[in-house]
Amino acid sequence: MKRFGVVAMLMLCFGFLTAQVQEKIYDPYIQTVQFYANGNPLAYPVVSLGGLGGLTLEFDDLGGGVKNYSYTYQLCNADWTPALLSEFDYIKGFSQQRITRYKPSSVSLVRYTHYTASLPEGNCMPSRSGNYLLKVFKDGDTSKLLFTRKLLVVDLKADIAAMVQQPYNGLTFNTHQKITFQVELHKGIQLVNHLEQIKVVILQNERWDIAKQNIVPTFVAGGRLEFNAERDAVFPAGKEWRWLDLRSLRFLSDRMKNIKQHKDYTEVFLKEDGDRSGLKINFFRDNNGGFFVDATESIDPVFQGDYAKVHFTYVPSAENALTGKEVYLIGKMNNYSLDPAAKMVRNANGVYTTDLVLKQGYYDYGYVVIDPADPKKQPLNEFTEGNYWDTENNYTILVYFRPIAGRADELIGYTVVNSLDGNKISR
Repeated sequence: MKRFGVVAMLMLCFGFLTAQVQEKIYDPYIQTVQFYANGNPLAYPVVSLGGLGGLTLEFDDLGGGVKNYSYTYQLCNADWTPALLSEFDYIKGFSQQRITRYKPSSVSLVRYTHYTASLPEGNCMPSRSGNYLLKVFKDGDTSKLLFTRKLLVVDLKADIAAMVQQPYNGLTFNTHQKITFQVELHKGIQLVNHLEQIKVVILQNERWDIAKQNIVPTFVAGGRLEFNAERDAVFPAGKEWRWLDLRSLRFLSDRMKNIKQHKDYTEVFLKEDGDRSGLKINFFRDNNGGFFVDATESIDPVFQGDYAKVHFTYVPSAENALTGKEVYLIGKMNNYSLDPAAKMVRNANGVYTTDLVLKQGYYDYGYVVIDPADPKKQPLNEFTEGNYWDTENNYTILVYFRPIAGRADELIGYTVVNSLDGNKISR
């Protein structure tokens, strides 16, 4: 019995240590979580090692009042499993920090308290490069989680040259995009076994749910690694995102069908969305799935912007009736999550509906299909949006390095390349 107890405990510990951490909102009163590089709400939260105040965290508490909220960091490996290190090994200063900047809403029907913080702060900051999970919690108790968000801390020790190409494969030539790139390690990086020490991750439009990982180089010479495999870094190109202009709750924007003003909240009904998979691409500059808060009839939308219950409707085509499949509404607005709130309900007419509570702003969104029989639950857009080679996408390339006998992956390379112009994007 003692032996069984020890084995069970080890299995539980192993399961905890190998489970991937997730971005999630645990408190239903927490809305519009934004975590971004300063000055650009569409930019991913990336900061250089040792940098102070490069990121902005914002969120609303629809429960109102002033509460005791704090945050901390958790270091993770390249695959987002928790690193086998104590927090004292990767946090400089205090292990947690209270959020002290807040402001109650004004003039909006829905009352809330807006919280903001500038990260990292000098008395609580990451001391190593790598993947971090930001945890925001209540009353100094990390078990009372409000939400989590991912961030990247980079210590540049590698240069990356990349470009986006059309695949050679005839089956994916018109529907996918291929990323080829070369990594040049700086002097001082002791590379003994590249298969064990180097890990590469590629994100399309900063989405971890469809990330390409475990990419093996096709050529290695000293500190130079070339990646040019035909299958490893190939993404379905998708289509330009649908959009919703919610900056006014008084006047109908392009996608709005009707607005209903109630005593203490607003409802917005959108026009029906149809199947775009068979339509040719019509290019326009979108936000690659992102959103930003804004309002046309208020001075400061951060604390004067209102909330609305927004109703979405998707009508499948006769060719793609989607019988037996699940349809989800996705975008940065819900962190591309396939949670119950994003799942659309199919009515007797075969039409899919759902609703989200959204703050005034401008939103990109789309629809994906999940096959319940797929164990990986891979989101597919070929049934709803389509895939087109000439779609504009951003690709983020991340290079991780683990020293010999090291216990965590270090993030040593970072770059972003655009599929249209092929140029590196400054962040």
